[in-house]
Amino acid sequence: MTIPTTGAFSPANEAEFLRETERARLRALVSADIDRAQHFHAPDFQLITPIGVALSKQDYMGAIASGQLKYLAWQPGDIAVRLYEGGAVLRYSAQLEVVFGGHKVPLRDYWHTDTYEHRDGHWMVVWSQATAIR
Repeated sequence: MTIPTTGAFSPANEAEFLRETERARLRALVSADIDRAQHFHAPDFQLITPIGVALSKQDYMGAIASGQLKYLAWQPGDIAVRLYEGGAVLRYSAQLEVVFGGHKVPLRDYWHTDTYEHRDGHWMVVWSQATAIR
């Protein structure tokens, strides 16, 4: 798995770079590659799950590393990107299948909103929220 690299700056190039970064992050999470996944998540990362639970980076990475949380599939649709000075917001729908605490949650649709910040020379996700589509 490679980490995307950015070329000449333009808003279109940066938006595509962020899309590729998000896809690489999802691949790392699905494959439970914690070393790779750590790179994409800011130290102060926080996930708000579809059931409203807030997880810190440590909690989230720990749950994946222990097998408490196992992604079986995470298939993003088109990823919309809004760029701001030093930050970006990504939003997309995705099909997600997961096992949490030994209970399989079947494949279903979710909205994802991720806030990225450009820190220490690369983009990192800071906040992430998933909402089930009913």
